[in-house]
Amino acid sequence: MKFNTALSVAGAILLNIAGSLCQLDVCGRAPLNNKIVGGGDANAGAWPWQVSIQSLRNGHFCGGSLINKDWVLSAAHCFQEIDASNVVMYFGRQRQLGLNPNETYRTASRIINHPKYNYLYRYDNDIALVQLSSSVTFSDYIRPVCLAAAGSVFGGGTESWITGWGLRKPGGTLTDILQEVQVPIVSNNDCYNAFAAVTTITSNMICAGVLNGGGKNSCQGDSGGPVVSRNSSLWIQSGIVSFGYDPCDNPKYPSVFARVSQYQDWITSNIGSNPPGFVKYHNSGFRSSLNLLLFSVSLTFSAIPFTFYLSS
Repeated sequence: MKFNTALSVAGAILLNIAGSLCQLDVCGRAPLNNKIVGGGDANAGAWPWQVSIQSLRNGHFCGGSLINKDWVLSAAHCFQEIDASNVVMYFGRQRQLGLNPNETYRTASRIINHPKYNYLYRYDNDIALVQLSSSVTFSDYIRPVCLAAAGSVFGGGTESWITGWGLRKPGGTLTDILQEVQVPIVSNNDCYNAFAAVTTITSNMICAGVLNGGGKNSCQGDSGGPVVSRNSSLWIQSGIVSFGYDPCDNPKYPSVFARVSQYQDWITSNIGSNPPGFVKYHNSGFRSSLNLLLFSVSLTFSAIPFTFYLSS
């Protein structure tokens, strides 16, 4: 990953609470995170919902987010060629190499890909749920994230954070220390228009990028990871890393993520008891200049790019 100072945009934020009261007592709280701006190496415990999803044979291949004690949220494209019996997930991890004294791990007992996921047609519905073999115990280093409830609004310019262990460039190696980067959301209209000539951005997607240029990008290995925004003491997941159009070391288009708020019913119906904490988030932001977007954006997650850097 490459990082520059991110564009920060002020906006009025309105929160309405919905979902499991049990999860709302714990979700989205990161007591060891005091980030306001910036990017780079993440401190231990800064993003306690971050998951490293690994295969027993080949190690880390995707990210994910812990949403309650038994389930992880990730991207459907991560699991097209791997069986649940070969998946292990690490929680509380900061480094891929060396000791992580605050971590634990679980194998996967079940993987549920969205039934309408279609990688041949716009990578729509790129979302998956992974059930843990046994429950994890929450700590300051291992906690669930809150999820954006149906009807949430993340307007252009909404400040967001993306985390992962992805490659620094295509053909490179995974980063050792968990990386974090701050980026603004790109408005729906600007994102639709930016991709008009190459693909269709659907209502199930949300985009993010940097309007004034910079070298923020991510690559293979970041797929499935969370995109979160902060309101007071709560962190709320708006998106799941899905795809980017350009090579991740030379991007020209915004990154595209699965829009979490579109899937509240699907998530709760599959999890059943003890649903995640859903929070309705509203930040109208501002509509950026499309010309600035097309010529200056330099953020792409090339986990499933159209050029194509597959992450799994």
